[in-house]
Amino acid sequence: MRTVKQVSDLTGISVRMLHYYDEIGLLKPSAVTEAGYRLYDDEALESLQQILFFKELDIPLKEIKEIMDKPNFNKMQALENQKKLLIIKRNRLNGLIKLINKTIKGEDTMSFKEFDMTEYYNVWEEYKNKDKNKVIKRFGSIDKFDEMIEALKANEDKIVKGAIKNYGSMKNYVEALKKDLSNPMLRTISDEMDKFYDHFLNDNNPKLKELFKKLLSDLTKAPSSEEIQQIAKEITDTVKKDYKLFNMDIKGDTRWYHLSKNFSKDPKWIDAIDKKYGSGSAKFWGEVFKIHFKDKMPKLDRLYVNLTSDLSKDPTSKEIQQIVNEIAKTTKGNYDFYRIDSGLKSNAVISGLADLYLKNADNDMSPTDKKYGKGAARFIGESFKFYCENND
Repeated sequence: MRTVKQVSDLTGISVRMLHYYDEIGLLKPSAVTEAGYRLYDDEALESLQQILFFKELDIPLKEIKEIMDKPNFNKMQALENQKKLLIIKRNRLNGLIKLINKTIKGEDTMSFKEFDMTEYYNVWEEYKNKDKNKVIKRFGSIDKFDEMIEALKANEDKIVKGAIKNYGSMKNYVEALKKDLSNPMLRTISDEMDKFYDHFLNDNNPKLKELFKKLLSDLTKAPSSEEIQQIAKEITDTVKKDYKLFNMDIKGDTRWYHLSKNFSKDPKWIDAIDKKYGSGSAKFWGEVFKIHFKDKMPKLDRLYVNLTSDLSKDPTSKEIQQIVNEIAKTTKGNYDFYRIDSGLKSNAVISGLADLYLKNADNDMSPTDKKYGKGAARFIGESFKFYCENND
C-alpha cells in the first residue's frame, strides 16, 4: 500500500488532485487509516493509470468517471481503444514536429496537411452551390446551413476522431460524405416525398382525395370496424400503386408504415390533416392505421420491440446480444441497400447509435423512453456498446 504522497511522487499527480479525485468519486483510496491517511494498493494504481490515459485523450473527468463506473467496463478493451487513439495523436504530433523542424531549418516548402480539413469543407460548399433549394429544404435556410458549417469548425477534433474511429481516415470519411450527398437513390426518395406531400395538400390525386375524405368524414366510427379498415386498405393499395416512393423497392412497405404513423405524430402532418378534415382527424388516422399495420411491423421495428420488452434483463446477456446482432445486421443491410456505406468500419453505425442513446439516457424527455419505457435509452445504449466492444 502506498500513501497519497508516495502515489504523487510516483505518478507526478499532485496530492491536491488525488484528493479531488477522491472527492468526486473518480479514484477512491483502497483504505483510510485511523488518522485519516489515504492508502492505495496496486489495483488503485491501475485505475489511476487508466484515468491518466483517458486524460491524455482530452476526455473530461466527469465522462471518465461515467465510463469507468459502468458495470460492463472492460479494462483491457479500454486499453486497446486508448492505444489506438494515442497512436493517432502521436502520429499527428510527429507530423507537427516535422513541420516545425522544417520551418526552423528555413525550408521553403511548407505543408499544412497536418491541420487541413479543406477537402471536407469543399464538399459541403459544393453541395450548397449545386442545389440551393435542396439545402434550404434540408436545413431551413442558407444562413442555417452556414451556421452548421461554423459549428463543424468549432468541433474539428471530434470530427477527426469520429472519422478515424468509424472510417479509418479523414480521407475515407470525406469520400463517404461525397457519396451520401450525391446518392441518387436518396435524392429520388426526397423528391418523391415532396411530390406526395404536394399532392396531399393540393388534392392532386382524385382517388386519394376521395378515400381520405371517406375515412375521416365521421370520427365517431370505430377505427377497428370492417368498413374503416377496408378504406385503410384501399388507401394503402392506392398509395403503393401511384407513388414510386412506396413501390420503388422492397423498402416501400416500410416507408409507408412509418409515414402513416407520422400522420398522427409529426406536427407538419397533424396540422395539415386537421386543417383539411377537422380537429382530431390526425389522431383518428393514427388509431386506424395502428390497427391496419398490427401484423405488418417492419423487421427492424420488431427487433427493437423485442429488445426492450423487459428492461430488467442484463443488456450483456446472450439473449439480448443475439437481438442486438440481428439489429446490427439489419441496420448494416439498410445502409448497404441505399449504398450509404463508403469505407464505413464494421459496427460503426451501431457504435454511433450506442453513443446517441447513452447521451440521451438522462434526458427526461427522451423519445426512446417514451416509446419503450423508462430507462430504455440507457438499456439500448449499453447493449449496443457491449456488442461493439466484443464484435470487431
